[in-house]
Amino acid sequence: MQRRRLAEQEGESVSCYCRVDGGLKTVVNARKFVPGARLCMQPDVKPNKRKTRSSRKERCRTQAPLLPGLPDDLAISCLMRVSRAEHPNLRLVCRKWSRLLSGNYYYSLRKKFGMAEEWVYVFKRDRDQKLSWHAFDPVHQLWRSLPPVPPEYSEAVGFGCAVLSGCYLYLFGGKDPVRGSMRHVVFYNTRTNKWYRAPDMLRKRHLFGSCVINNCLYVAGGECEGIQRTLRSAEVYNPNRNRWSCISEMNTGMVPFTGVVYDGKWFLKGLDSHRQVVSEVYLPTSNTWSTTGNALVAGLRNPTIPFNGRLYSADCRDACKLRVYDGDIGLWTRFMDSRRHLGSSRAFEAVALVSLNGKICVIRNNMGMILVDVCDPTTVIEFESARLWETFARKGHQHRSLMANLWSAIAGRNLKAHIIHCQVLQV
Repeated sequence: MQRRRLAEQEGESVSCYCRVDGGLKTVVNARKFVPGARLCMQPDVKPNKRKTRSSRKERCRTQAPLLPGLPDDLAISCLMRVSRAEHPNLRLVCRKWSRLLSGNYYYSLRKKFGMAEEWVYVFKRDRDQKLSWHAFDPVHQLWRSLPPVPPEYSEAVGFGCAVLSGCYLYLFGGKDPVRGSMRHVVFYNTRTNKWYRAPDMLRKRHLFGSCVINNCLYVAGGECEGIQRTLRSAEVYNPNRNRWSCISEMNTGMVPFTGVVYDGKWFLKGLDSHRQVVSEVYLPTSNTWSTTGNALVAGLRNPTIPFNGRLYSADCRDACKLRVYDGDIGLWTRFMDSRRHLGSSRAFEAVALVSLNGKICVIRNNMGMILVDVCDPTTVIEFESARLWETFARKGHQHRSLMANLWSAIAGRNLKAHIIHCQVLQV
């Protein structure tokens, strides 16, 4: 009591350091949070061990920082500037970095400050009819290896491929040579570089049409093994609810061979059960299908892409010429001609048009890519992706024996490899 009165007279606090965060082992650290505190004069008094609401903050304060000597917010600002190609190495540094690069916060900052990178992902069927996929890094001009596709899709045909939220790549449906038509769904997360399961579709189907509208995945039509007619059914997957729902059926069942989303509508063109060409358009706002035969659908061909509110399509086999759809007059018109015609060989055939870094990217069967700036059609940027792919693929087969490569070449002489899907994902 006498010591307490003396302290009060001197204007000092009687609070002791034992009531400060237990992680603060030194007097200096304690003074930062309780400047007027004194060292406890009663060693038998123990800190309260009951967890408080601020215990989580206190633990964070005592953990090691992301970068020694820097606050975590400044450290994150430094780390988010690291090239995407180095992200796998960053995850190996420590668990804290691995957790940071596996969460949404880090990537939302990269996107917010314009540091997100776009890579091109290509699914390719090889000579042995096995499915493989690789990513092309346009910044470093390199092909990147990826984890193998799930086994159920290694030999599947007629499956769909789409991207949701910019960083999740979905594979759905298709036909397995053993199990037949599937309603299986898997997705790849670019942030974790892993595959995951998703809810199955409501109906088995393959060779169907698919699209993404308002970050929801739509599928329609196609075929189902055991049914001697084309499907009219359609469904939609909402990633926010993580479930599939039925939508209204098409007027005529079809196996779509091309489709595009334009002006908030989904246009589909395909073959009915009598192998006649039919076309329909779906309006999501009213959940209705209607037949159509306007100039947009009549001139629709693969590959086609909606870009900046307009439709662009290849005007020749190798896409050295592009067309554009003019909605005001309802006609397709010539947009550009690069005058770099490569011929009609299947190797140079344009298999996809995708949006890459604000430009249209033309992808060809030989893994070649060119960028077209719609603001300046005369400017065409050509990647060395085809030549780089040859080197990359050669390294992937260098461990095979001479006889294995020889027999593979003989068996596949009349069976060329080809691209079946192309997508762009952002991280």
